[in-house]
Amino acid sequence: MTTPTPPSGRGNGMHHRHIYLDGTWTASTSHTVIDVIEPATEQVIGSVPSGTPQDVDAAVRAARRAFPGWSDTPAQRRCAYLREVADALERRGPHLAELIAREVGTPVGFARIAQVGLAVLAFRTAAEVGASYPYEHGQANSLVLREPFGVVGAITPWNYPLYQVAAKAAYALAAGNTVVLKPSEVAPLSVWELAAVMDEVGLPAGVFNLVGGLGPVVGEALAAHPDVDFVSFTGSTEVGRQVSRTAAATVKRVGLELGGKSPTVLLPDADPADVVPRAVAAAFLNNGQTCCALTRLVVPRDRKEEVERAAAKAAEATRVGDPLDPATQLGPLVSAAQRDRVRGHVQRAQEQGATLVTGGVEPPEDQPCGYYVRPTVLSDVTTAMDVQHEEVFGPVLVIECYDDEEEAVELANATPYGLAAAVWSADRDRALAVARRIRAGQVEVNGGGFNPRAPFGGYKQSGNGREHGVFGLEEFLEVKSVQL
Repeated sequence: MTTPTPPSGRGNGMHHRHIYLDGTWTASTSHTVIDVIEPATEQVIGSVPSGTPQDVDAAVRAARRAFPGWSDTPAQRRCAYLREVADALERRGPHLAELIAREVGTPVGFARIAQVGLAVLAFRTAAEVGASYPYEHGQANSLVLREPFGVVGAITPWNYPLYQVAAKAAYALAAGNTVVLKPSEVAPLSVWELAAVMDEVGLPAGVFNLVGGLGPVVGEALAAHPDVDFVSFTGSTEVGRQVSRTAAATVKRVGLELGGKSPTVLLPDADPADVVPRAVAAAFLNNGQTCCALTRLVVPRDRKEEVERAAAKAAEATRVGDPLDPATQLGPLVSAAQRDRVRGHVQRAQEQGATLVTGGVEPPEDQPCGYYVRPTVLSDVTTAMDVQHEEVFGPVLVIECYDDEEEAVELANATPYGLAAAVWSADRDRALAVARRIRAGQVEVNGGGFNPRAPFGGYKQSGNGREHGVFGLEEFLEVKSVQL
C-alpha cells in the first residue's frame, strides 16, 4: 500500500518528551512514546510519552503535597488563576482549533466554536461559580461545610480532548482540589498545550499534573491509587465499569460520564422539513463522535417516507472533506479502528433488516486517504437491531417509527443509555410533557440551546454525577457538618 502524502502547509509535528509534574516538565520513567496519527492524512503528527505507574505515583505525591496550600488559598484567588487560563487559551484559539482539527478530525470551524470555545467558557464559568459559591452555611445548631476531596484523578477522552479536560479540571481546581490528569493517548496534543498554559499562568507546583499513556497502564494506576480521593472519568460505558471496579478497592468517589444512544422525537404535529435537517446535523456533530449526539430519529409511521427523503437530502448535502477546509462539515473519524467499527455497524444493521437510505460502507468519493465514513441514514430500524441500542460513534442516523405518542416515549426510552434527547412539536407544552417522560440527563425542547451552566450527565448506563455550573462544582466538594 502506498503511504499517503499529507497536504501541504500542515506544519511540523509536535513531539513531546516530558510529562508535567510538580510544576516542571519532567522526563517520564518510560522510554517509549505514543505516536499521534492525523486522521485526514494517516500521517504521524506528534508523539507523547507512554507513562508508567511510577509516573502516576510521582504525580499523585506531588498533588498530595500541594493540596493543603491550594485548598487554603481563597476561592477568589484560585478562580483568578482559572480566568488567566481561559484568557491564555483564548489567545491561542486559532492554533488550538487547527491542532484539534488535525488530531481528532473535527472540522476546523466547529473546533474553533466548540472544541476551544467551550473549553474557554468552562474555565470562565468554573471561575465565576467557584468564586461566588457559599462554601458554608448554618443549619440549626450545625455549620455545614463544603470542602474539597483532595487529589482528583481525571481520565478524559479523545473526542473533545480540551473541553472534557476543562469540564473536570476547571471545576476541581475551583473547588480547591489538586489534579492528576490522564488524557486520551489518541488525541493528546492540545492537552500538552493546556499544561503549558497552566505553567505560564504560574499555577502553584503540584496543583495540576499531566501524565500521558495508555488506559490499562496509566488510567488503571490512577483509579487504583490509594492517595487519589476522587476519579472523574469520561469515555465508554465498558471502560467506565472497569474504572468503577478498580476504584472500589479503595472506596473512593467516582464520577462517570459515559455513552449515549440519544433520540430525537418528532411528534405528529412537528414539521419534518424543519426538524429533520436539524436532526441530521445533531447526529453528525463532531463527525458523529459525540457522546450526546442525537443519533436516533423517532417519527410517526405515516411520515416515514417524508422523513427519509428529508434525511437523505440533508445527509447528502453534508460536505465531507479535509477538516482544515473551512467549508468542510464532516471530517474523518479519529482512527482506522473507529472507521472500521462504524462501517461494521452499518453493514450489520443491513444484515439485520435495516434499510439503507443513503451512505453506506464504501469510502466517500474524492478521499484517497483518511479515515472517512459516508454520512449514513438507516431506516426501518427496530429495537431488535444492534444499531438501535449500541453506540456507533460515527455519522450514522437511524430512523425508528411509532404509531402513537405512548409508543414514541417507549421507543425513546428503549435504550440502556440516558444521556440526552430532543423533542419537537408545534405545541411547546406538549413537547415539554413528553420531555418530562424521557429518562435522560438533558432534553432539548424545540431546539433549545446549550446552557453551559446547566448540569450535564446521564441516567442509566450513561453514568452518574453531573458536570458544569453549580452542580459541576459540587461534584468536587465533600460535605462536613460541625455541631455547635
